[in-house]
Amino acid sequence: MHRRWLLSALALLISIVLAACTTATTQQPQTKVINPTETTNINSQQLPKGSAKRVVALSSLSADIISRLDPTKIVGITGSRLFKNDSRFKDISRVSEGQNPPNLEKVVALKPDLVIGAEGFYNIPIQKLQQLGIPTFLTKVNNWKSLEELTKTLAKSIDADPQPLLNRYKTFLPEKPTPGFSTLALVSRQPILAPNKNSWAGDLLAKFQAKNIAADLQGKSPIAGYVTLSAEKVLEANPEVIILVNPPQGNSSVALLDSLKKEVFWQQLQATKNNRIYVFDYFGLVNPGSIDAIEKACQQLKETLFAP
Repeated sequence: MHRRWLLSALALLISIVLAACTTATTQQPQTKVINPTETTNINSQQLPKGSAKRVVALSSLSADIISRLDPTKIVGITGSRLFKNDSRFKDISRVSEGQNPPNLEKVVALKPDLVIGAEGFYNIPIQKLQQLGIPTFLTKVNNWKSLEELTKTLAKSIDADPQPLLNRYKTFLPEKPTPGFSTLALVSRQPILAPNKNSWAGDLLAKFQAKNIAADLQGKSPIAGYVTLSAEKVLEANPEVIILVNPPQGNSSVALLDSLKKEVFWQQLQATKNNRIYVFDYFGLVNPGSIDAIEKACQQLKETLFAP
């Protein structure tokens, strides 16, 4: 059990690194990164003139958004467990599986007029596609605003109306949020890793006015938007609610909880004493993943943070 938990924790850490890493070491000058947190404009040198008609999406979130905006425009996607039983993507070509790099031959064979990649993980494949003259851009979603801006950007790229999706997003959030419980979102045990306000998870907690104990903390963690905490720091903060995150492979967090139960500090926490330990999926809370995953995480946060 302990070995299985270590492997799951390692996989989760790798996934967070891939989702949160920057482009400082891999990006070349000719690669244009469109960051939805900064702009909604599409660079004319990167994207085709007019509406893109054949889109390959290398991130599950972008694939989902494009499909909902106009399902006729998506011709290739990355493999993801989120789409395993989704009939919308049954006949859509998979150009990659899991966290493996995309098969560029498959991408080129689809004759795309736009390829969308996630910043940090797909920079090198995107650069190679650019060298072949295929329009591309990279995206980064680390807060709610960037989700909205990405939706507008993708809608513009395929000449679609983003408003129905934007309206749907609003239904995910509480109408009149009230200050919530002090909360610790825990994505790994060794080290104790928690999101601060500069991550998707941290921003989502803020939308529900959870008192994220790691929100304003900064540290030397190599993972942007996350900080490492000591057992003493957790005990000092003494959160009322603790959220555990299942690994991205969908494995159970039972091993994580069993590991934590062996720690002396764990039994002294308010959340433990009051049985306010909740399990969330990696997709939706740590990595937005898909619109349905985001909606599920939001619904779970409502039930978790606003429960009496």
